[in-house]
Amino acid sequence: MKYLCLVYVEENVLNAFPSHERLAISDEAMAYCGTLQKDGRLLAASPLHPVEAATRVRVRAGKTSTTDGPFAEAKEQLGGFLMIDVPDLNDAIRVAAHFPATRFGAVKVRPLKEHGCA
Repeated sequence: MKYLCLVYVEENVLNAFPSHERLAISDEAMAYCGTLQKDGRLLAASPLHPVEAATRVRVRAGKTSTTDGPFAEAKEQLGGFLMIDVPDLNDAIRVAAHFPATRFGAVKVRPLKEHGCA
């Protein structure tokens, strides 16, 4: 079963870490992704640029509007994702629980629908 693990962090909390700690967290995340990839459980993963680089797109009454980030209503920002293929939700939770961001943010685990486009 495929799951999307959405990594949420408060960018200001992450940015408050000294640079050597941020680098250590990044290195740990990369090593963990490498392990998942070797095990055949990781399908894709990527960090995202800061929320200031985000653009929200909406279409209402045929008119497209865009809003540049950051978006004030969000306390935590989507910082990256992992797409995994594991037997069940319990395994997906175990994978998510070992991701470094869970120590200061959260990882949301959502099953992917096997067919269709959102």
